[in-house]
Amino acid sequence: MAQKDIPFTVELIPEGKEDSKAPDRSEEGEAGSGRPSPRDIPVPEEKAVPQEKAWSVTQLTRRIRGLLEESFPVAAVEGELSNVRGAASGHWYFNLKDEKAQVRCVMFRSAASSLRFALEDGMQVLIRGRISVFEARGEYQIQVLTLEPRGVGALQLAFEQLKQKLATEGLFELAHKQPLPYLPRCIGIVTSPRGAAIRDMLNVLERRFASLPVLIAPAVVQGDAAAGEIAAAIDILNRLAPTRKIDVIIVGRGGGSVEDLWAFNEEVVARAIFHSKVPVISAVGHEVDYTIADFVADLRAPTPSAAAELAVPVRDDLRAVVEELRGTLFSRVERMSEWNRERWAALRARLPSPEDAVRQMAQRVDDLRERIQTIGRVKQEQAVQRHRHAQARLLMARPDRLHKHRREVLTDWEGRLSVAMGAQLERLRGRLAGAAGVLSSLSPLVVLERGYATVTTMDGTLVRGTKDVRQGDALRVGLHDGVLDTEVVGVDPHRKQD
Repeated sequence: MAQKDIPFTVELIPEGKEDSKAPDRSEEGEAGSGRPSPRDIPVPEEKAVPQEKAWSVTQLTRRIRGLLEESFPVAAVEGELSNVRGAASGHWYFNLKDEKAQVRCVMFRSAASSLRFALEDGMQVLIRGRISVFEARGEYQIQVLTLEPRGVGALQLAFEQLKQKLATEGLFELAHKQPLPYLPRCIGIVTSPRGAAIRDMLNVLERRFASLPVLIAPAVVQGDAAAGEIAAAIDILNRLAPTRKIDVIIVGRGGGSVEDLWAFNEEVVARAIFHSKVPVISAVGHEVDYTIADFVADLRAPTPSAAAELAVPVRDDLRAVVEELRGTLFSRVERMSEWNRERWAALRARLPSPEDAVRQMAQRVDDLRERIQTIGRVKQEQAVQRHRHAQARLLMARPDRLHKHRREVLTDWEGRLSVAMGAQLERLRGRLAGAAGVLSSLSPLVVLERGYATVTTMDGTLVRGTKDVRQGDALRVGLHDGVLDTEVVGVDPHRKQD
């Protein structure tokens, strides 16, 4: 990473304003358990120090440590992070450098727990801490108490880091967004029950769809405990969704500062929204406010009131749509009925009349009768011819023997002819009887015997429907045993027969 031209600066906090509380040596990891006061260590004179009074390395290191810690009780230093390393104990170790120098730094767990973002190499920061010496290595270092990013606020940096992390995991992808139901059976709301946002949402829901059930899962919406309560409330509504028929969840609160809205930038809330089986609408702050919850939610609303409007349609609009659809349905049914009536009339016109059917069957009976008579005459003539031929042959043969033989043959032929004629006549009688039965079933007289009637005007015109007559017309009703002369006293085309 290219180094920026940033001066290495040190800011001293005036006496009395620094934190005078000494750090816990048990978590610093230094070799010494305490430091001697500079007054307790003899200062050598400018003359040569006798060899027997030479300092030990520990004494020298502690003297240097004492001088540094007294001279720089708390220092503010600006620079670039490098060699950032997080330990399992929760401590952070790194170097702070500029283009010409660097210094080792340690941020113990007690101070690091207040960070809302992760430390990264190349990050420009402003730190405040105590200058100290790590006696085990004889190196001076800064015990960092606070750390702030330069050029961007700590909250904004934490926001960008979490946003990048969740985007990399795919939590913002459209493929994971669930569609909202057009008309939910019940709406779940996660917010503070004492805030203005819940009143605004309930007022909008009452105005748009008064009878819609609403289930509120109360949660603190700002402060350290807010993120956990919001995530727990989302989980509770998901577990109640099958029994309470919750189809959509609104998560949000009214406007406020970045710190007030920070609970909706926490990872636990983002993952609770992502894992929700019920579609979630995020409604945090005002239109200009954006949180991590907005990117993960299935739909982002600019305000809580707008979320309520997006969640449900207006009941009066639904009634208007239903009325329009009902009118369209009735119109289509009427057109279909008219089409069916026209089609029925066309099919009825194509059907042959009973009189034509009777005439066709009578003609076929005549044809069959003629064919039977023709076949009988042919068979009879054939028998006569055979008989004559046999007689001729008998005359040409010996009379005494051939006469008897031919008589037997003739008798046999006569019997076979009689049997054949009888069988043929029976088949023809059966076909004739069947044709007569069909003819009888198609006869209008048989239909009339079952209770039906033919209706005509007095001049003989057949009446086919109510549109052919008017009130006061004289009609002639034909029954199977006679004719009735009647007069129309009323016409009702829509009334069906009982």
